[in-house]
Amino acid sequence: MASTSVDETDRKTAQVTDTHRLRCQPDGLFNERDYGRGMRHGEFLHPRLVGVYDAAFPWSREDDFFVALVEQVPSDRVLDLGCGTGRLALGLAAAGHRVTGVDPAAASLRAARGKPGADRVTWIEGTSRVLPEDAFDVAVMTSHVAQFFVSDEDWREVLGDLNRALAWGGRLVFDTRDARARHWERWSPAETRRHVVLGDGTVVLMWSEVTDRADDVVTSCQYYAFADGEELFSVVTLRWRSEAEVTSSLQEAGFTVERIYGGWRGEPVTKGDGELIVVARKE
Repeated sequence: MASTSVDETDRKTAQVTDTHRLRCQPDGLFNERDYGRGMRHGEFLHPRLVGVYDAAFPWSREDDFFVALVEQVPSDRVLDLGCGTGRLALGLAAAGHRVTGVDPAAASLRAARGKPGADRVTWIEGTSRVLPEDAFDVAVMTSHVAQFFVSDEDWREVLGDLNRALAWGGRLVFDTRDARARHWERWSPAETRRHVVLGDGTVVLMWSEVTDRADDVVTSCQYYAFADGEELFSVVTLRWRSEAEVTSSLQEAGFTVERIYGGWRGEPVTKGDGELIVVARKE
């Protein structure tokens, strides 16, 4: 693989960012012409970006923490809502749990089904609306899936669906970033630029940039530059709910919050990694 100098990388980053910045605005043109080069949540929908996502985000301490939380409670039947390419679902199945992975992104599920151990997991393409009643002891939403539900209506709906799907006393475990940590301020090309090595040895240059912020809703663009010259981008809009908003919304949906951690070592809120890692019980 040919080496790339820092100056060359900087020029490439600036060139691709300038080319696509307008399309990454919230009101940008996402029409047939742009499809395949840029889309909302493309890292889960576009087959090529799914591969990059898988390589960029392997098993981590976050997954270890979620497995530990699941194993602290009765958890024979586990739901992974927004399972993506199946990293955590497969890990939970390997630990002996009966796991169902649900995700609306067909490309992500195709990747999940092709991995070793995938036959241990029940994979379902769909949203929380497809969940059966009283079917799970624990439901998890990881990788900040909770922030993808931007509107209050969507968030209420998914919490209601999860409450219906859990058995009495079942737990809901999820993470959402703490707005007090202001993570979006570090989402710039300079701070997020990284090289991702794919399974075939080729390298993808990727970085992020915030394109819009309206109070607690932040839109960013993820850029990808491939070794063969293809350039893709994905727009992501996320909601930052406060600790009080998270707690009240869970209570309204029929949950009791048991504990909230602030980091991946079990730190209290505001003392860890700028997270709100929530464990709630269905009443």
